[in-house]
Amino acid sequence: MLEVIKVCSGYGELNVLDQVSIKVNKGETVAVIGPNGAGKTTLLKTIAGLIIPHKGTIVFNGIDITTASPHRRVELGISYVPCEKLVFPYMTVLENLEMGCYNKRARNKKDELLEWVFQLFPILRERRNQLAGTLSGGEQRMLALARGLMSMPSLLMLDEPSFGLAPKIVKQFYDALSAIKNEGLSVLLVEQKAHYALNFAERAYLLSNGKIVFSGSSQDMLNNEFVKKSYLGVI
Repeated sequence: MLEVIKVCSGYGELNVLDQVSIKVNKGETVAVIGPNGAGKTTLLKTIAGLIIPHKGTIVFNGIDITTASPHRRVELGISYVPCEKLVFPYMTVLENLEMGCYNKRARNKKDELLEWVFQLFPILRERRNQLAGTLSGGEQRMLALARGLMSMPSLLMLDEPSFGLAPKIVKQFYDALSAIKNEGLSVLLVEQKAHYALNFAERAYLLSNGKIVFSGSSQDMLNNEFVKKSYLGVI
Protein backbone atom coordinates (compact mmCIF):
# COMPACT_ATOMS: atom_id res chain seq x y z
CA MET A 1 0.00 0.00 0.00
CA LEU A 2 2.53 2.64 1.16
CA GLU A 3 6.24 2.57 0.39
CA VAL A 4 8.66 5.26 1.50
CA ILE A 5 11.93 4.60 -0.29
CA LYS A 6 15.24 6.18 0.81
CA VAL A 7 13.63 9.52 1.60
CA CYS A 8 15.67 12.53 2.66
CA SER A 9 13.42 15.31 3.90
CA GLY A 10 13.46 18.34 6.15
CA TYR A 11 13.05 22.09 6.35
CA GLY A 12 14.80 24.39 3.89
CA GLU A 13 18.19 22.88 3.12
CA LEU A 14 18.28 20.97 6.41
CA ASN A 15 17.67 17.24 6.16
CA VAL A 16 15.87 15.78 9.17
CA LEU A 17 15.28 12.38 7.58
CA ASP A 18 18.28 10.54 6.15
CA GLN A 19 17.58 7.71 3.67
CA VAL A 20 14.43 6.60 5.50
CA SER A 21 12.53 3.61 4.10
CA ILE A 22 9.32 2.21 5.58
CA LYS A 23 6.41 0.14 4.33
CA VAL A 24 2.76 -0.21 5.38
CA ASN A 25 0.75 -3.08 3.92
CA LYS A 26 -2.99 -3.07 3.31
CA GLY A 27 -4.90 -3.51 6.57
CA GLU A 28 -1.72 -3.33 8.64
CA THR A 29 -0.97 -1.17 11.68
CA VAL A 30 2.61 0.11 11.85
CA ALA A 31 4.17 2.21 14.61
CA VAL A 32 7.10 4.61 14.39
CA ILE A 33 8.72 5.28 17.74
CA GLY A 34 11.76 7.23 18.82
CA PRO A 35 12.98 10.05 21.06
CA ASN A 36 12.08 13.72 20.69
CA GLY A 37 13.65 15.27 17.61
CA ALA A 38 14.11 11.92 15.84
CA GLY A 39 12.10 13.03 12.79
CA LYS A 40 8.82 11.20 13.44
CA THR A 41 6.54 14.17 12.72
CA THR A 42 8.67 15.16 9.72
CA LEU A 43 8.12 11.67 8.31
CA LEU A 44 4.32 11.94 8.57
CA LYS A 45 4.30 15.46 7.13
CA THR A 46 6.40 14.24 4.20
CA ILE A 47 4.00 11.38 3.49
CA ALA A 48 1.05 13.79 3.78
CA GLY A 49 2.62 16.16 1.25
CA LEU A 50 3.20 19.06 3.64
CA ILE A 51 6.94 18.66 3.04
CA ILE A 52 8.39 17.64 -0.34
CA PRO A 53 11.43 15.37 0.08
CA HIS A 54 14.83 16.39 -1.22
CA LYS A 55 15.52 12.83 -2.33
CA GLY A 56 13.73 9.50 -2.44
CA THR A 57 10.33 8.23 -3.53
CA ILE A 58 6.90 7.79 -1.95
CA VAL A 59 4.52 5.31 -3.56
CA PHE A 60 0.88 4.80 -2.52
CA ASN A 61 -1.17 1.99 -4.05
CA GLY A 62 1.24 1.84 -6.98
CA ILE A 63 1.12 5.61 -7.66
CA ASP A 64 4.19 7.80 -7.24
CA ILE A 65 3.01 10.61 -4.94
CA THR A 66 6.44 12.05 -4.11
CA THR A 67 5.53 15.52 -5.40
CA ALA A 68 1.72 15.25 -5.25
CA SER A 69 -0.24 17.96 -3.42
CA PRO A 70 -1.73 17.25 0.03
CA HIS A 71 -5.21 17.55 -1.52
CA ARG A 72 -4.38 14.89 -4.11
CA ARG A 73 -3.11 12.55 -1.40
CA VAL A 74 -6.39 12.93 0.52
CA GLU A 75 -8.30 12.08 -2.66
CA LEU A 76 -6.17 8.95 -3.04
CA GLY A 77 -7.02 7.85 0.51
CA ILE A 78 -4.39 9.27 2.89
CA SER A 79 -5.57 11.04 6.04
CA TYR A 80 -3.17 12.79 8.44
CA VAL A 81 -4.22 13.70 11.99
CA PRO A 82 -1.57 16.02 13.48
CA CYS A 83 -0.59 16.34 17.11
CA GLU A 84 -1.34 20.06 17.36
CA LYS A 85 -3.89 22.56 15.96
CA LEU A 86 -6.47 19.82 16.09
CA VAL A 87 -9.79 21.56 15.42
CA PHE A 88 -11.41 24.70 14.06
CA PRO A 89 -12.32 26.23 17.46
CA TYR A 90 -15.04 28.66 16.29
CA MET A 91 -16.91 26.02 14.31
CA THR A 92 -19.26 23.47 15.83
CA VAL A 93 -18.35 19.82 16.21
CA LEU A 94 -20.66 18.97 13.31
CA GLU A 95 -19.13 21.66 11.08
CA ASN A 96 -15.64 20.35 11.89
CA LEU A 97 -16.71 16.85 10.87
CA GLU A 98 -18.27 18.10 7.65
CA MET A 99 -14.96 19.79 6.79
CA GLY A 100 -13.42 16.33 6.69
CA CYS A 101 -15.60 15.06 3.85
CA TYR A 102 -14.80 17.69 1.24
CA ASN A 103 -13.70 15.18 -1.40
CA LYS A 104 -16.46 13.92 -3.69
CA ARG A 105 -16.17 10.27 -2.66
CA ALA A 106 -16.76 11.16 1.00
CA ARG A 107 -19.40 13.84 0.34
CA ASN A 108 -21.64 11.25 -1.27
CA LYS A 109 -21.57 9.21 1.97
CA LYS A 110 -21.61 12.05 4.50
CA ASP A 111 -24.59 10.85 6.56
CA GLU A 112 -23.23 7.31 6.69
CA LEU A 113 -19.80 8.55 7.77
CA LEU A 114 -21.28 10.81 10.45
CA GLU A 115 -23.18 7.90 11.94
CA TRP A 116 -20.01 5.80 11.97
CA VAL A 117 -17.89 8.38 13.81
CA PHE A 118 -20.73 9.10 16.24
CA GLN A 119 -20.82 5.38 17.06
CA LEU A 120 -17.06 5.44 17.63
CA PHE A 121 -17.24 8.58 19.78
CA PRO A 122 -20.74 8.97 21.31
CA ILE A 123 -19.65 12.14 23.12
CA LEU A 124 -19.32 13.87 19.75
CA ARG A 125 -22.97 13.16 18.98
CA GLU A 126 -23.90 14.80 22.29
CA ARG A 127 -21.65 17.77 21.57
CA ARG A 128 -22.38 18.09 17.84
CA ASN A 129 -23.81 21.64 18.11
CA GLN A 130 -21.14 22.83 20.55
CA LEU A 131 -18.19 25.01 19.48
CA ALA A 132 -15.15 22.77 19.08
CA GLY A 133 -12.95 25.20 21.02
CA THR A 134 -15.00 24.58 24.17
CA LEU A 135 -14.33 20.83 24.18
CA SER A 136 -11.85 19.25 26.56
CA GLY A 137 -8.42 18.28 25.24
CA GLY A 138 -9.41 14.63 24.98
CA GLU A 139 -12.65 15.47 23.19
CA GLN A 140 -10.79 17.69 20.71
CA ARG A 141 -8.43 14.82 19.95
CA MET A 142 -11.39 12.52 19.37
CA LEU A 143 -12.92 15.14 17.07
CA ALA A 144 -9.67 15.45 15.11
CA LEU A 145 -9.53 11.69 14.59
CA ALA A 146 -13.21 11.58 13.62
CA ARG A 147 -12.71 14.39 11.11
CA GLY A 148 -9.77 12.47 9.64
CA LEU A 149 -12.04 9.46 9.18
CA MET A 150 -14.67 11.55 7.38
CA SER A 151 -12.47 11.62 4.25
CA MET A 152 -12.87 7.82 3.90
CA PRO A 153 -9.15 7.06 4.08
CA SER A 154 -7.54 3.74 3.37
CA LEU A 155 -4.42 4.91 5.26
CA LEU A 156 -4.83 6.80 8.54
CA MET A 157 -1.73 8.55 9.92
CA LEU A 158 -1.74 9.65 13.56
CA ASP A 159 0.86 11.88 15.21
CA GLU A 160 1.18 11.39 18.98
CA PRO A 161 -2.50 10.59 19.66
CA SER A 162 -1.87 10.09 23.39
CA PHE A 163 -0.05 13.42 23.86
CA GLY A 164 -1.30 15.32 26.91
CA LEU A 165 -4.14 12.90 27.65
CA ALA A 166 -4.98 11.23 30.96
CA PRO A 167 -4.51 7.43 30.99
CA LYS A 168 -8.29 6.84 31.08
CA ILE A 169 -8.78 8.95 27.93
CA VAL A 170 -5.83 7.25 26.23
CA LYS A 171 -7.51 3.88 26.80
CA GLN A 172 -10.78 5.17 25.29
CA PHE A 173 -8.84 6.52 22.33
CA TYR A 174 -7.02 3.26 21.67
CA ASP A 175 -10.27 1.30 22.07
CA ALA A 176 -11.69 3.42 19.24
CA LEU A 177 -8.53 2.83 17.19
CA SER A 178 -8.99 -0.92 17.64
CA ALA A 179 -12.50 -0.64 16.20
CA ILE A 180 -11.12 1.39 13.28
CA LYS A 181 -8.40 -1.20 12.73
CA ASN A 182 -11.06 -3.93 12.61
CA GLU A 183 -12.69 -2.08 9.70
CA GLY A 184 -9.60 -2.93 7.63
CA LEU A 185 -7.97 0.50 7.56
CA SER A 186 -4.20 0.71 7.44
CA VAL A 187 -2.79 2.79 10.30
CA LEU A 188 0.60 4.49 10.56
CA LEU A 189 1.06 5.62 14.13
CA VAL A 190 3.74 7.89 15.58
CA GLU A 191 4.09 7.75 19.36
CA GLN A 192 6.67 8.86 21.88
CA LYS A 193 4.97 6.66 24.48
CA ALA A 194 6.29 3.54 22.86
CA HIS A 195 4.46 0.94 24.92
CA TYR A 196 1.06 2.21 23.78
CA ALA A 197 2.10 1.98 20.14
CA LEU A 198 3.91 -1.34 20.35
CA ASN A 199 1.02 -3.04 22.13
CA PHE A 200 -1.33 -1.81 19.39
CA ALA A 201 0.68 -2.17 16.17
CA GLU A 202 1.78 -5.33 14.37
CA ARG A 203 5.11 -3.95 13.17
CA ALA A 204 7.30 -1.04 14.18
CA TYR A 205 10.23 1.11 13.16
CA LEU A 206 12.60 2.84 15.56
CA LEU A 207 13.68 6.25 14.28
CA SER A 208 16.66 8.00 15.85
CA ASN A 209 18.53 11.05 14.56
CA GLY A 210 16.62 10.85 11.29
CA LYS A 211 17.54 7.22 10.56
CA ILE A 212 15.77 3.89 10.95
CA VAL A 213 17.92 2.03 13.47
CA PHE A 214 15.66 -0.98 14.10
CA SER A 215 12.59 -2.54 12.51
CA GLY A 216 10.57 -5.68 13.03
CA SER A 217 7.46 -7.01 14.70
CA SER A 218 6.24 -5.01 17.68
CA GLN A 219 6.82 -8.02 19.90
CA ASP A 220 10.42 -8.32 18.69
CA MET A 221 10.97 -4.67 19.50
CA LEU A 222 9.45 -4.99 22.98
CA ASN A 223 11.73 -7.96 23.68
CA ASN A 224 14.93 -6.57 22.14
CA GLU A 225 17.48 -5.77 24.85
CA PHE A 226 19.11 -2.93 22.88
CA VAL A 227 15.78 -1.27 22.22
CA LYS A 228 14.58 -1.74 25.80
CA LYS A 229 17.77 -0.42 27.34
CA SER A 230 18.38 2.45 24.92
CA TYR A 231 14.85 3.65 24.17
CA LEU A 232 11.91 2.01 25.91
CA GLY A 233 13.02 3.18 29.31
CA VAL A 234 13.04 6.82 28.22
CA ILE A 235 10.33 6.98 25.56
